[in-house]
Parts: sequence; structure tokens; C-alpha cells
Amino acid sequence: RPTADGEITGTICVFLASVFFSIGGLCVKLIPWSALAINGARNLIGAAVIGVFLLVTGHAVRLNRPVLIGALSTIGVTTLFTIANKLTTAANAIVLQFTAPVFVIVLMAALFHKKPKQRELLTCAVVFFGVLLFFVDGLQTGNLLGDLLAVLSGVCYAGVFLMNTAKGADALSSCFLGQLAAGIAFSTFCLRETDFSIPVVSAVLLLGVVQVGAAYIILSIGIRRTGVGTA
Repeated sequence: RPTADGEITGTICVFLASVFFSIGGLCVKLIPWSALAINGARNLIGAAVIGVFLLVTGHAVRLNRPVLIGALSTIGVTTLFTIANKLTTAANAIVLQFTAPVFVIVLMAALFHKKPKQRELLTCAVVFFGVLLFFVDGLQTGNLLGDLLAVLSGVCYAGVFLMNTAKGADALSSCFLGQLAAGIAFSTFCLRETDFSIPVVSAVLLLGVVQVGAAYIILSIGIRRTGVGTA
């Protein structure tokens, strides 16, 4: 169980990661590329950032079933969110992705047979109610497919928070492998793009370095030190 000091540090790290994640919707809307091109470029850059961090810290990359499942979750959340952001409003995509706490509770119960605490259930109920309040106003401006993909990205996002739960799991390895795979798979779509102006390239770099690379490094540190429900 995380110590009190460690949990405070972990909570701060997860909070900072969420701040970094929050620039995603704006940047995706500002970049006139296809969703897959954006996702490929930002993941390739993010993988490079995490790769440097792994080398500097001497953190060896693990390769096992929990790590691969975490990598798939990373691929899913970044890809689905980017596509959803292009199909619906940024607000809808972000708010619907944050249904993740509900899926965290469901997956914890289904996969690890862990019953949620009353505090976690209450918190998730309040969060879910808030999601509904935000979403009601955006129903007319959103796109159904985009909204559905945003919810699915929330399911994958829940998987990201569970990356350190299984025995042998390693969140940094999952983030690195997931982003590297997505970057290699989708970055070829960048060859179809024509706008490589300074504002566009700057937004892509911001996404890759901060919103993906740095955010997932801080998140992986945070979820090691705090409980899944708190995260």
C-alpha cells in the first residue's frame, strides 16, 4: 500500500499529468491534419521523449503480458481520442473520455475481484453526474460516432490507470511501447499532409513533447505511488 507521503506525491503527479493532457483538445483542433497523421506524429515524438527518459534513468523496458495490455490501452486511448476530437466537439471528446473512473471500478471488479470503497463509488457517482451535466448541453453540436469513440477512449483510459495493477506490470514500458507502435503505424499518414507551417509544427511538437511524452512519464510515476481510485 502506498505511504501517505508517497500518495500525496503521486496525486500531485497525476494532477500535473491531467493538466498536460488537457491541451490535447485545443492542439488537435488547431492542426489541419487528419486524426491518424496527428496521432502518429505526436506518438512518435512522445516515444522519443520517454525513450530518452528511460536511457537517462536506466529504466529497462519490460516485455510481458501486462505490459503489452497496457501498451494496447495506450494505443487505444491516444488513437480513439484523436479521431473523436476530429468528429465531435473538443468538449464532448474530453468530457466523455473522463467516464474512465466508472470503467476503472468495473474493470477492477471484473479482472481483479476488488470491490470498490464507498468513497470511490461516491466520487465516481459525482464525477459521472458532472459528465452528464456537461454533455447535455453539447448533444446537439456533437457527432454520434465521435461521441461513441470518445466513450471507448474512456474505456482504454481506464486501462491506462490499471497499468501497474497486475503482477509484472510496468507503466513506463507500456507507455513507451504503445506510443512507439502507434507512432510507427500512423506517422506515414503525415506524408499526405501539405501544411507544415511553423504554427502547425509547433502544435505537433507541443502535443508530442508535453501532452503525450511528459504527461505519460509523470502519470506513470504518479500511479505507482497512489491508489487506482484516487488516480
